[in-house]
Amino acid sequence: MMAYLGALLWLFAVVSFGAIIPIVPTGAAVSGAAALAFHEHHPITIVLVILFGAAGAYCGDLVMYAMCRVGGEKLARRLRWLRDEEHLASVKTRLEKSQVPVLLVSRLIPGGRVPVLLAAAFVGLAWRTFVVANVPACALWAGVYAGIGVAGGSIFPRPWEGVVAAVILILVVNQTVSWITKRREARAESSRSEASPSEA
Repeated sequence: MMAYLGALLWLFAVVSFGAIIPIVPTGAAVSGAAALAFHEHHPITIVLVILFGAAGAYCGDLVMYAMCRVGGEKLARRLRWLRDEEHLASVKTRLEKSQVPVLLVSRLIPGGRVPVLLAAAFVGLAWRTFVVANVPACALWAGVYAGIGVAGGSIFPRPWEGVVAAVILILVVNQTVSWITKRREARAESSRSEASPSEA
């Protein structure tokens, strides 16, 4: 039992750290833990993976949000959280129109969480709104990634194979979505630059 608790606390720590320092693949950590839990044949263990993963994501988001509210854009630039200011502007516009739905979806889109979190902090989204809306967002995120881990664990007979399959799948999906997003942004930028001379 102590070994399980230790592993869950490590998961919480890794996800919390990864929510603040976005280079850590937090989704892969939750999926890997869920794949291992599947092979233990205790459904409650998978539920605990979701709970600890969601709690870690939630705490990390709160820390990052607080830092951005206090330090503003200057701190976000220094910590390399703020990289694409044009994209951030469009996120701010969407967030002002519909706050809760944007927060809910942001965690499920690879690379979508940080811009939305920064925009929420910079536009001065109420603490109460962020604290309440981020609970289902983190729970949904943890549930989806745990589901991927369980799927990987059910396909492969050995626990380590399920973990590797889940991690590879997440990395492939993340890279694919990032590539598609960059292509769309490049096309939109190209369309704007072509339209500008004609307007002039």
